[in-house]
Amino acid sequence: MPLLEPFLLHLESLALESGTALVAVSGGPDSMALLDLLQRSRQTHGRTLIVAHVDHGIASESQAVAEMVRQTSDGLGLRFESVRLALGPGTGETEARRARMKALETVRVSTGSRIIMLGHHADDQAETVVMRLLRGSGPAGLAAMTACDGVLVRPLLPFRRSELARYVHLHGLRSWEDPANRDQRHLRSWLRTQVFPMLERRLPDVVERLQLAGDDAWRARKAWEAVVDALPGLDPSIDSAGVSVAATPLAGYDSGLAGTLVRTLARRAGHVIGHRRAGRIVRLVRQGRSGTWVPLGGEWRASLDFGRLWIGRMPQTGTVSGSQRELVPPSAGWGTWAFQLRREPAPREADRRGHTAWFGAGMLAVRGARPGDRMRPLGGVGHRPLVRLLQEARIPRAERSSVPVVMVDGVPAWVPGVVRAEVALPRPGEEAWRIDAANE
Repeated sequence: MPLLEPFLLHLESLALESGTALVAVSGGPDSMALLDLLQRSRQTHGRTLIVAHVDHGIASESQAVAEMVRQTSDGLGLRFESVRLALGPGTGETEARRARMKALETVRVSTGSRIIMLGHHADDQAETVVMRLLRGSGPAGLAAMTACDGVLVRPLLPFRRSELARYVHLHGLRSWEDPANRDQRHLRSWLRTQVFPMLERRLPDVVERLQLAGDDAWRARKAWEAVVDALPGLDPSIDSAGVSVAATPLAGYDSGLAGTLVRTLARRAGHVIGHRRAGRIVRLVRQGRSGTWVPLGGEWRASLDFGRLWIGRMPQTGTVSGSQRELVPPSAGWGTWAFQLRREPAPREADRRGHTAWFGAGMLAVRGARPGDRMRPLGGVGHRPLVRLLQEARIPRAERSSVPVVMVDGVPAWVPGVVRAEVALPRPGEEAWRIDAANE
């Protein structure tokens, strides 16, 4: 059977884990072909298939398309999940794509699926490479889609749109052609309907050439990821807040190498920056002034603290540092922190820098650090500025607004993992509030 055998060979080459697969089906010919191919080869790949359809609510016929996909799923005996977004006709393609992927991930988690199968093919790949080039992407940005990207799997990447269309016609599959695919107001649609036909008349193998270019860019990007980990002294570290490296060795590299490393680090943190912003970060590192930072667009910042360059998101003002929340048993949350409260006898000695603390009488609340906050640390002499205590704990400036300060009757009493003050200390053995703090 045309296409089925090469599809199976490619699917097996991906060496996917077994388990349930969520198949994203828009109703277009590509995704309908993918669903049919997966169903026909189910005895070979052995996966349970669940069909997921995301109705953007943009096209007037979207409900009819959702019903068509449901009927097809029912005819194949497959479970069907549908999500309606109601985005509206003015929604851009990027916004729609992000909303669709978020909805699919929600369905994947709720159904216990291991992967999401997507219908992207070779022509989509070529269009993506050209779009990124036209938008000024650097070499790493030209690395378009991969067959396996986390939970996302694209089994049709080796195949052309025309091959899939022939498959749909040969097997009499129902499908729907989204009118947005020919709306030349969208860059991808303009490339698809106007630019690529002209290119292929002059260069019949242009799609294959662009695929090779994308593959080369992907390999180069993976190589730079390896370089970051291999270079001596960089000591890269990543957590939920962002990524950091030692600043001194980075400052010693020439501008081209340092800038490329910075852009690689930003991608690792989840953000894409251009060469201008990378240059600002390199200058920040070479100036060497701890506590300084540069904006990277939106919530993103790069800062220099205690000899390390940090790239990540700043907490949103008002949702973390500007808010105060009462700590009410049995649990409470603040920003990315979770607090568990229970009554328990106090220990003989209190831990000054731990993530567990006991408190006697008083109203408990949590908020962010504020200018003028002072604390008298356990075993210390006199009250000290909280900002100085955070500096001594080597908390980067960019992260200080997300550090919780536990209050007792309005007085700063505890910064989990940093300092416990001599406020509301219970006597050993006295029943008190035990609070366990964890940064999620």
